[in-house]
Amino acid sequence: MRRPAGLILVCLGAFFLTLAPLVRFYVADRVVLAPLNRYQVTRLKAEKATYFDAATLKTRKGVSLEATNTVRGDVRANGGDDRIAVWDSSTNIVDTANPDKPIQIQGYRMAFDRRTSVLVNCCGSNADGDTKVRMTGYGLLFPLANVRRRDYPFYDMTTRQSVPMRYQGEERVRGMRAYRFVQKVPNTKTAALDTKVPGRMLGLGARSRDQKVDRYSEATITVWVDPRTGIPVKHRQTIHSTVRTPDGRGRMTVAKADLVTVEASQKALVAMADASALKIGAVRTYVPVGSAGLGLFLLLTGAITGLGGGRRRGEPAPRRSDGRFGDPSASAPPAQAR
Repeated sequence: MRRPAGLILVCLGAFFLTLAPLVRFYVADRVVLAPLNRYQVTRLKAEKATYFDAATLKTRKGVSLEATNTVRGDVRANGGDDRIAVWDSSTNIVDTANPDKPIQIQGYRMAFDRRTSVLVNCCGSNADGDTKVRMTGYGLLFPLANVRRRDYPFYDMTTRQSVPMRYQGEERVRGMRAYRFVQKVPNTKTAALDTKVPGRMLGLGARSRDQKVDRYSEATITVWVDPRTGIPVKHRQTIHSTVRTPDGRGRMTVAKADLVTVEASQKALVAMADASALKIGAVRTYVPVGSAGLGLFLLLTGAITGLGGGRRRGEPAPRRSDGRFGDPSASAPPAQAR
């Protein structure tokens, strides 16, 4: 019965050896994808911030600001093309001393390739309702499970341009090894405002007339990202927004803050990244390597078992045609002499 057993082991070994590349190169490509239905809430805080209170026409300094960012995946927005994920993002910034009155609300929709994280222009993608924008590079995620020590073009929603996100080194975030990237968004005109601002508020003198102004924004954005998954686990956004007269002589700061992801949100993002890394590692490494190792073991065991076939010592000889056991030549009666 040893040869059939060896054959079964050889067949099982061949099965697991075939399974290894199948999981690594076929299943992994269909499993390692950005989710369609992401829901995530992240909070950032800034201390000693400055902003212009439009209700009282006063500049408030030394205040605490809180930004709440919510990301929701719109599962049906891709028109049935499951290669594309569509995520809506909204950010609400408030003064913690008066949280019921938002200072600024931003919203945008991003569509991107689920495998590469590269932005695509479809499915109603927009920045604050402007559907004419053309988004390029990356947006909410870095390359999925493939982050390198290099620079990446990232789309900035405020200035609506792609700006390099430059690799700056490695750091630990809540115990996780993360790559640090820095994006320096240049001072850019973002809007021509319809309302006029008193010249005295722009530094043009007490008797100056009301002035038409344009809005400008600049920022330094630092992102710590999990290289295993492409998920950002911490943000720091140093923002500076001003209004200026067209000739540049008058100006006023309308927002200045250094927003950093709070500890609770960092922990939640690290936990999300760890869970995603485990799934990615399972289909890319653990299952293929384990399957290949088990397959080789079964093949070798089956081959050895098959080659070792035959009657063991002490095992009875097969029954003869006369009903007795043993070698016929050994028990044949001696020939009689004539």
